[in-house]
Amino acid sequence: MVILTLNCGSSSVKYQVYDWTERAVLATGLVERVTQPGSKLTHKPVGALELEKEQDCPSHQEAINLIMEAVQDGDHGVIESIDSVKAVGHRVVHGGERFNKSVEVTDESLAVFRELQGLAPLHNPANIMGIEAARAVLPKVPHCAIMDTAWHQTMPAKAYTYAIPHEWYKQYGVRRYGFHGTSFLYTAKRAAVLLGKNPFETNLIIAHIGNGASINAVENGVSVDTSMGLTPLEGLVMGTRSGDIDPAIPFHMMNAAGMKPDEVERALNKQSGVLGITKKYVDRRDIEQAAENGDELCKLAIEVESYRLRKYIGAYAAALGRVDAIVFTAGVGERGPLTRGLATEGLERLGIKLDPAKNKASRTVNAETCISADDSPTKIFVIPTDEELVMTEDTYAVMEGTYDVHTNFTYSFQLPEYTNKSRNACIDQDLEKRPELANIIVNTPTGTTAGAAPEDCE
Repeated sequence: MVILTLNCGSSSVKYQVYDWTERAVLATGLVERVTQPGSKLTHKPVGALELEKEQDCPSHQEAINLIMEAVQDGDHGVIESIDSVKAVGHRVVHGGERFNKSVEVTDESLAVFRELQGLAPLHNPANIMGIEAARAVLPKVPHCAIMDTAWHQTMPAKAYTYAIPHEWYKQYGVRRYGFHGTSFLYTAKRAAVLLGKNPFETNLIIAHIGNGASINAVENGVSVDTSMGLTPLEGLVMGTRSGDIDPAIPFHMMNAAGMKPDEVERALNKQSGVLGITKKYVDRRDIEQAAENGDELCKLAIEVESYRLRKYIGAYAAALGRVDAIVFTAGVGERGPLTRGLATEGLERLGIKLDPAKNKASRTVNAETCISADDSPTKIFVIPTDEELVMTEDTYAVMEGTYDVHTNFTYSFQLPEYTNKSRNACIDQDLEKRPELANIIVNTPTGTTAGAAPEDCE
């Protein structure tokens, strides 16, 4: 049984093809420049050669048709027929207060997503277009919507309420919603396994740090606070987003520089963050290299980003009282020892003590590592996220009628015996490059690299 997951942006479609029977990823890929000239497909089948194809995709439907051609391709395909796909899971950024778990896509649920477009004008319209396109291409299978916001629906009112006229919340839904929910769900469940604790007796602070970044306070296994708010703009310093700023800044810039509201919104979402400070870099590796070469703005960007992160960790430690573990995940969180080190610097009094050597060694997306000092009361984990697996398992369970909110549902990855076949097949290559990894891997993978092609491993 094959399950397809889709993450549709305004000009891109990311996908994964998963064999449910074998519990294995068959292929991943991306179509770029959807709705623009020069669309390009990059298809990465596991254990086979990568396929690149340029073909204009004026809409998401052409992009999904192109994906279906690739997954059935004679030389690069991973399924024999489109009939092998039995369900499709879709990422939806904003579910508002209407959804506290994933749902089957119906005309009724699509209507609700359309109602919520005003809360996520940069994301939900593209998600909806992707769903409609996929339903047209694959009309005979169930489709499931997995919301970024659903995980955070356990937040108490004291955490999600803004100190604004209450009518804004009642009439327009203005409140904190939070995002990156599938990533937080996965890493929270995995952290409980690594701690050997019941997930609903576990307190965590999870930092999802990539181009988009947010941090989550988890108390007794559920989300109680998070840094992103009504939109993904609030909170941490990100690749191109400002994160927290004085709310008066947009009005000041409109008055002082004559900027229009949409120009300010674009600047805060697309021209700010570390890009805004450095003037030219988003990739943290480029920023670190430039800082080493003496670029003062890049040094400042690193300090600002890490300082904001450290403040949030301290605030959430105060809010939780007891913290069992700090978790770093996503691109920078998984492979950025400099950011992790600066973000935890000086937190020893809170019981958070990093081991510099362990931190430096942890640069892998294929294993879960512990980078805290041996005498640290609070563990510090690096856990590679797997949002696609959450989407896949939700989609399957919705299709089978066995799904429920995560407090009443058990995922495969929250079981002690869980292993990730794709990552297990690559960890030996990481160990060859960095043997010191062996000393910090928390759950030693049981798989081997037999049959894994080097190009399949990151």
